[in-house]
Amino acid sequence: MNNVGILGFGKYVPEKIMSNADWEKLVDTSDEWITTRTGIKERRFVEEGQGTSDLGAEAAKKALKDARLEAKDIELIILATCSADYRVQNCSSLIQKKIGAVNAAAFDIQAACSGFIYSLTVGKALIQSGMYKKILVIGAESISRLVDMQDRNTAILFGDGAAAAVLGEVEEGYGIISSYMGTEGVDDDTLRIKAGGTLYPATVERVENREIYLEMNGTDVFKFAVRALPHATKEAAKNGNVNLADIDILFPHQANLRIIESAAKRLRIPMEKVYLNIHKYGNTSAASIGLAIGDALEEGRLKKGDLIALTGFGAGLTYGSLIMRWSK
Repeated sequence: MNNVGILGFGKYVPEKIMSNADWEKLVDTSDEWITTRTGIKERRFVEEGQGTSDLGAEAAKKALKDARLEAKDIELIILATCSADYRVQNCSSLIQKKIGAVNAAAFDIQAACSGFIYSLTVGKALIQSGMYKKILVIGAESISRLVDMQDRNTAILFGDGAAAAVLGEVEEGYGIISSYMGTEGVDDDTLRIKAGGTLYPATVERVENREIYLEMNGTDVFKFAVRALPHATKEAAKNGNVNLADIDILFPHQANLRIIESAAKRLRIPMEKVYLNIHKYGNTSAASIGLAIGDALEEGRLKKGDLIALTGFGAGLTYGSLIMRWSK
């Protein structure tokens, strides 16, 4: 079976920086409170008139340039997002138009913060099936549009950004080795936006009750995450016959520093091998792991031949992990 890996990679974040000091002016919080509990110092926010498709398109262009390909070479676009530009029209179609990928089909995957892992897994399978040769996988979010700016417990956690990877066949010994995807379905206020869907359509009353914004039970999410991340990573390693001690870099979903530290401890992976950029961007949902990979590449920390593990969790509740030998 052909080896599938990443041929090109790109990331993009909006220019607007929302620091902890900025949040101090809006809600009853402090830099110390946010940093101590989350590890976040700042995050990026989209500007007025800028949407998720704009972020995804910019990241996609960089990934195509890195892969030395043109948009017309892409046969399929898979976008991981839970903050699409519109409720009905798939956001990947907007990106397809903006980058000029005229030969590509396009669809969205909604697995929240696990979306990038899910999308890479699906992309690999489609290439190995023989249906496609070049697939563009994107994780892009504008979560700042979905948070309640009056909620100090939730709003301060999130930011915006995008990352993109061109998937294709790579040389033997490189590429995606294995993955694992899981779900523990919930139908409560653990992590969701209650109003605006078909069960609870947006009404004046629901808007006034602020039900159109993200709500989260932080305690329940924390308990789930510290269990799900190690489990998913161990399962992916088992599926690929990989020894976790051989992992060069762990790229966890950048949601909360305490969650990451707990997961690394349970996996017996030293923090020196764990990549962190939560202080720069906060929780960017489906863009999170991709932004971490992008930063590691820019810093020269991620090199060809490195064995890396991606692991994440998100609303749903979804979780997953993917292991690959870096091919660039």
